Amino acid sequence: MDARGWDAVDVVFVTGDAYIDHPSFAMAILHRVLEDAGFRVAMLSQPDWHSCEPWRQFGRPRLFFAISAGNMDSMINHYTANKKVRNDDAYSPGGKIGLRPDRATLAYCHRAREAFPGVPIIAGGVEASLRRLAHYDYWSDTVKKSILLDAKADVVVYGMGEHAIVEIARRFAAGKTVRDLRDMRGIAYALGAKEAACGVAERATPQAAIVLPSFDEVKSDKHAFVEATRIIYINTSLFNAKALVQFHDRQAIVVTPPPLPIAEAEMDYIYDLPYTRRPHPTYKEPIPAYEMIKDSVTLMRGCFGGCTFCSITTHQGRTIQSRSQESVLREVRNLAADPEFKGVISDIGGPTANMYQMRCTRPEVEAKCKRLSCVHPSICKLLGTDHGPLIDLMKRARAEPGIRKVLVASGIRMDIAQLSPEYLSELATHHVGGHLKVAPEHTDPHVLDMMKKPRNVNFEGFARAFNKASQKAGKPKQYIVPYYIASHPGSDVHAMIDLAIFLKRNGYRPDQVQDFIPAPFDVATCMYYTGVDPFSKQEVYIARNLRDRKMQRALLQFFKPENWFTVREALIQAGRQDLIGNGCDCLIPAQPPKEAIEARRRRANDPDHYHTVANPAKGEKPGERGAGPPKPAGYRPGRKSAKRRQGKKNGG
Repeated sequence: MDARGWDAVDVVFVTGDAYIDHPSFAMAILHRVLEDAGFRVAMLSQPDWHSCEPWRQFGRPRLFFAISAGNMDSMINHYTANKKVRNDDAYSPGGKIGLRPDRATLAYCHRAREAFPGVPIIAGGVEASLRRLAHYDYWSDTVKKSILLDAKADVVVYGMGEHAIVEIARRFAAGKTVRDLRDMRGIAYALGAKEAACGVAERATPQAAIVLPSFDEVKSDKHAFVEATRIIYINTSLFNAKALVQFHDRQAIVVTPPPLPIAEAEMDYIYDLPYTRRPHPTYKEPIPAYEMIKDSVTLMRGCFGGCTFCSITTHQGRTIQSRSQESVLREVRNLAADPEFKGVISDIGGPTANMYQMRCTRPEVEAKCKRLSCVHPSICKLLGTDHGPLIDLMKRARAEPGIRKVLVASGIRMDIAQLSPEYLSELATHHVGGHLKVAPEHTDPHVLDMMKKPRNVNFEGFARAFNKASQKAGKPKQYIVPYYIASHPGSDVHAMIDLAIFLKRNGYRPDQVQDFIPAPFDVATCMYYTGVDPFSKQEVYIARNLRDRKMQRALLQFFKPENWFTVREALIQAGRQDLIGNGCDCLIPAQPPKEAIEARRRRANDPDHYHTVANPAKGEKPGERGAGPPKPAGYRPGRKSAKRRQGKKNGG
């Protein structure tokens, strides 16, 4: 501030991530668009939340605090699907844990309010967006209120926030107040009891608002939760969604319609801003997330897949918003001119690699359509699936001087990729670094329907086509790496056994598997909590207990010796002893290998192995039941230093 001659800042951003000035990180984009609009911006990255002093270091912001938990939801960032503390944080220097709190948005908003009462607080990012209304919280196993009320924020900006953040800054700079923001799209705000009682909520926007089942109703009645989810999701279109109102006791939460998609010229403007593409120079240790994406280039945003377990469609929208080829190539040239660049672009894509410039071919239909997925249960006949612009861009990018290789590391949407043999050929010949990541997710038709994913025959067809294209390109050793999810709603032990048989028959040995985590706001989370599909209203099987979830995960990696006992238990439970032995389809041998016995012995000696996770919402102390005093670990306050622990270990 001194160097720039600033006596104050307009906006203080607070984020749970290390600050990286790269367009793959939301904080960098929002910082740059505000700066370009003429505002003074300060960045408070991973502050110590135990007091409000860090919030005061820039002085009182002239306009507002902008608060985000970071690129990831803080609870998913901290905990595994089994509610175990993770060992690292990809968005922190050195991958260290402990640099942000649980439910970071709440803590950051409270400290901002404490530091400077009266300064408006604008919350945003994935964590706030997905909690803008009453939602199921997996970690406490309860339905929680809108984050607006718990965080005491003035406004939540949901979805992609470039338009909103600049508009809010301009209005505040012109002397407007928080009340004057209510006509904006893409925000959520709370009404007090008096306004809510007068019907202001229902008249909150130019369009008629839909009143959702109240917080009390969705908390006490799972059928009301199902209906609320259904209404929310049929009002996610960027073109025809209506405002939503949900009462929380005498208060009301108003969610205005989502922001309209931004045009190509504005996408170019956003990504052409002068990012340094570097972490802040004060960091001395590498930041894992940055190391992964530093040489990547974003082509577009949005996803029309509508997968029920994924938050991308909810956050970025179903409408694909793409950059121009010239904008992308300018970024490629800037990357090539960087003396630290090694000549390989690690990824050229987006949420999905092959949706570039794909839109509905009938805008008048798109304006009315409420379909949740353009590709499930089948590809919409009005969807433009031409891969031509993407193929041309890939060719031009790899032809730029200084570029040795352009890889595609984003996920491929296999069903639309198969519509373009030329794209598959280009991909296999020039853009795969030995293996290609794809996400069939499962093999069971019922589970795939619950996910809104194509049938397994689609994956098999794609695998054949890719292998054929690789052979033709003279790269017979290229292979596919499929990703699968265990314990997704609808998936039982029989479905997972069938998946394991498929993996064995086709020689797939997934090294990484994903356990389903019920993230707030997702359709699959509604299924997990209620046991009901919100659209068909049919009951859905849910693997709730830890034993069932461990079985499903072990079946995905049946080939690992340490999983032998768990896989055997699952096969016996399902009556599939025919898969134990030496037959062609047998998943495990009849006798446990030595490694399995050793792994079981190690687990038996682990005092925490059989403990279950406590539920703080029911008055239980956080941690694992029966595990004794919590071990000092991670970001927990009061943890002992490594030096003290080492001293104790050595008898000190």
